[in-house]
Amino acid sequence: MKALIKVGYACNENCSFCHTLDIRHIDGPTAEIDRKIHRAAELGHSMVVLSGGEPTIRPELLHWAKLTASLDLDFGLVTNGQMLAYPDVVEKLLEQRLRYVYLSLHGGSAKVHNLMVRSNGYDHAMAALKNLSGRGIDLSVNCVITRHNVDHLIGLVDTLLPYPDLLIKFSMVEPKGGGNQLFRHLMPDVSHVAKRVREAIAHGQAKAGPTGPRFAHGAIPLCLLPGLEHLYDDLKTHAYRTMIEVGEPDFFPVDDLNKQHPPACEGCALRGPCPGLYNGYYEAFGDAELRPVHNRPRANSYNYTLVDVREGGSADACPLKQGLGITPWERGRSLFVRNAGRLARFRADTRDFSDGELHVIKHDLGQIYYDVSRKPAPTDFARDLVKLKRSALCTGCEHQAGCTGLFEPLLDDVFTRDDQHVRTTIAGVEGRVLDVGCGEGPYADLWAERVRSGCVDYVGIDPDANHLQQLAKRWPWAKLHPMTAEQLDPDVHGRFDHVLILRSWNHLHNPDHALTTIVEMLPAGGVLTIVDNVAFGLARTQKQSHRGERSSARHEHFRNDSAEQALAVLKKVAAERPFTLLTHVEVGPQTSNQWIVQARFDA
Repeated sequence: MKALIKVGYACNENCSFCHTLDIRHIDGPTAEIDRKIHRAAELGHSMVVLSGGEPTIRPELLHWAKLTASLDLDFGLVTNGQMLAYPDVVEKLLEQRLRYVYLSLHGGSAKVHNLMVRSNGYDHAMAALKNLSGRGIDLSVNCVITRHNVDHLIGLVDTLLPYPDLLIKFSMVEPKGGGNQLFRHLMPDVSHVAKRVREAIAHGQAKAGPTGPRFAHGAIPLCLLPGLEHLYDDLKTHAYRTMIEVGEPDFFPVDDLNKQHPPACEGCALRGPCPGLYNGYYEAFGDAELRPVHNRPRANSYNYTLVDVREGGSADACPLKQGLGITPWERGRSLFVRNAGRLARFRADTRDFSDGELHVIKHDLGQIYYDVSRKPAPTDFARDLVKLKRSALCTGCEHQAGCTGLFEPLLDDVFTRDDQHVRTTIAGVEGRVLDVGCGEGPYADLWAERVRSGCVDYVGIDPDANHLQQLAKRWPWAKLHPMTAEQLDPDVHGRFDHVLILRSWNHLHNPDHALTTIVEMLPAGGVLTIVDNVAFGLARTQKQSHRGERSSARHEHFRNDSAEQALAVLKKVAAERPFTLLTHVEVGPQTSNQWIVQARFDA
């Protein structure tokens, strides 16, 4: 786990796109950097990485490497490589546990690279590569793409093919510092960047094969890189947990606040792992270049994996305020749970959900649970999961809006309580009933009684024919049809007094189409009940997370809609059909993750 420390912003190059163009005169005092290295050790990091500006021009470089090693931490550098062109410098750093180098190289020739950095740095960077390659360190080359080098990426790949232990990364230029001041001069079309990156990676993989350098990309929307989504790379994929700038009092989590998912990304299956667009790029050019991906399954849960357990301190005092610190912990990805005098720290490294989605799930919706089962995935939520709630100590705290929070178990069975409305609905239905997505066979105790009494004519549909075959053996009284909701036809299947979509809404390929047909199949007085769940997080041990993430369970959800989103679809497709909203239950910190929308059609 890496901590990134900015030691100052001076540099021996003058890159046109430099993030710190306006503050190159600022350097951090030696004592301040020393203190931050000690703080990184306190926070449990295993590596300190120095960045700038250019950290290798600081005369304290070897001192900081020795200090880091004395704290039993590995050492890393984000650098242009000029000082690492000297073999004796590299040897001394390797003796002090240099294990990671992230080196900038923006062209495969001196002409291209030197144009980008506005200095004669190419030969030094290549010499640094020769000194570092083959030394057993984690070695990356990062190429920032602007208008000046976007059409020369294959040349860079050819230059780097002789170094098989490299990770070659292509990064979209960020509109920050020089990238902002020279925005129109430097900024290429992101779709053109993606095209050239695809070509360069395909070229490199074809020439080098499985034993050559690896490839990655950053800050490019994944929808523009089909087949290469798994090669996405950023600070988090490099295991950076926190970072600190010159003058800041404590570490902060790394974040993606400089990027956004614009309107075109709504409903895209890639939204979780995708970086989106830089804010400045979207403001200038919009999102017309994006090609969102729909109807691809995605996860509906993720793991918070146990990191450590320590003494929880006094029950009436917050351990975050009293020592651990408020700012170093990510609001969505870090989780602290105090119970029985102990404090457990968990972390979510999932790429299935974006940081924004994790924040909503954890803080706005409060859908975090401790998994007390030993299953790869919970099957009986009421028995397998214990809800976690924000501690009462957080109420009224001045840090509440920015802190990751302190959580405690809530021993109420929220799942059974919240499902009682569904059971009451089923117990009162009469007439012809359509159950959409019935394959798991829930509520058997209620349906059998209603059908056998003659109150209900039950019709169930599900796209999984195997599930229906098994269900037919248990439900001989049911009329079951293997089909999707999108295949319903009013002329063939007739009308229904009540249609239920029970925890299958997020499984629908095309909810607009399905709901349009279903509304047509409901007569005046007919009732539609939609019930489903929002995504949730599971606090688990390392063994539980390992077993769950390697299970054979497959993603079956196409969305993780809320009641509000489902209601919006209903209002759109039923614009010409007046209805009365009978029930609208949203998810919140005091509820389970189940929501309900129920409507009666008046005409």
